Amino acid sequence: MSILKKILLVLLLVFIAMQFIRPARNIGQVGQADIANRLMVPGSVEGILKTSCYDCHSNNTRYPWYANIQPMGWVLANHIKDGKDDLNFNEFGTYTKRRQFSKLKAIGSSVKEGTMPLPSYTLLHQDAILSKEEKTLVTDWATKTRDSLEAKN
Repeated sequence: MSILKKILLVLLLVFIAMQFIRPARNIGQVGQADIANRLMVPGSVEGILKTSCYDCHSNNTRYPWYANIQPMGWVLANHIKDGKDDLNFNEFGTYTKRRQFSKLKAIGSSVKEGTMPLPSYTLLHQDAILSKEEKTLVTDWATKTRDSLEAKN
């Protein structure tokens, strides 16, 4: 057996072995701390958030088929962890008022500037691409909600 065939065989065995090391799935309960339970979120905005944001920024991810193939599953798990560490819509109600205010500001600016949802996400999830009207809906909602939080303080 040639050296190239041996290397390919070892790589194949490593790839097969990787399939048995799977990250935990991001599937949890939606509780009272969910943003929709704490703030007024119109149905249109909630639908946009669920389609374009919740896979990485909530406790419930809709996993695509390629999440079952490692190392893609690991990459997705890392993206989800980072997304939830930054903002978790299902735990929004547990944030301090100051952090809620800050997150609403960040949501508005990220959507307006087009930095969210990530281009790497929309590449494979075409339904998550926000139209100009959807961006306006989300940014207007985030601004109005942020202003109402500020008025309460």
